[in-house]
Amino acid sequence: YPAILTDTIVGEQARAVFGDAQAMLERLLKERRLVAHAVVALLPARRTGPEDITVYRDEALTEPALHWVGLRQQTEKPEGTANKSLADFVAPREAELRDYMGCFAVCVHGAESLSQDYERAGDDYNAIMVKALADRFAEAFAEQLHLRVRTEFWGYAADESLSPEALIQERYQGIRPAPGYPACPDHSIKAELFALLDAGEVGLALTESLAMIPASSVSGFYFWRPEATYFNVGPIGTDQLEDYCQRAKVTESEARQRLAPLL
Repeated sequence: YPAILTDTIVGEQARAVFGDAQAMLERLLKERRLVAHAVVALLPARRTGPEDITVYRDEALTEPALHWVGLRQQTEKPEGTANKSLADFVAPREAELRDYMGCFAVCVHGAESLSQDYERAGDDYNAIMVKALADRFAEAFAEQLHLRVRTEFWGYAADESLSPEALIQERYQGIRPAPGYPACPDHSIKAELFALLDAGEVGLALTESLAMIPASSVSGFYFWRPEATYFNVGPIGTDQLEDYCQRAKVTESEARQRLAPLL
């Protein structure tokens, strides 16, 4: 986008869908059928193991709020290149430097009920369109919240001034990985994340399989350091699987279920 709108093969269809989306967007804004909510926490954090992170409720680091059992890349790297873990971007427990991490969740309510209204009217096209736009709203809200965290709430990049294009290209300082991202493929941390945030207060919940309700939701973590980058954990060996079982205090069967895409 926007090149797809003038593409010689799919441009005509793309323009038609784009026009329908703009009309639906105008209706959603006018009728206020969708409502967005967010919750964010900025808390002390420390690396409490080579791949583990603990988030605390207090500066004295005596009240753990979340313990993240992390993973590390095990793929062969060029000489001088280290295998990464998200824990690398957090100060160790013994460091004198204070360090923090952000936790967040955003959601958009109302899409499901409106989509069902269209389905009952036999309009499957607009039922899908509503859900698609709600998903985009949630992603945009996550981006806007991250901007305010960097420049206002946390303020570690208070002087940031980036164009929309630069924001899309993620030229800002820090990262915003979510459970399920290549850098943190283990979804199980969502349960602790939602408990820490009291996510239910804004109508967010998890299914037994850790899918988010409503579907138009985004949750994850903020890492502030300039060296923090996205990466793919990729496949892990049985040695890390066994180590994960010990650190997470789960059976090998449960660990294999959690980490199936990496095995």
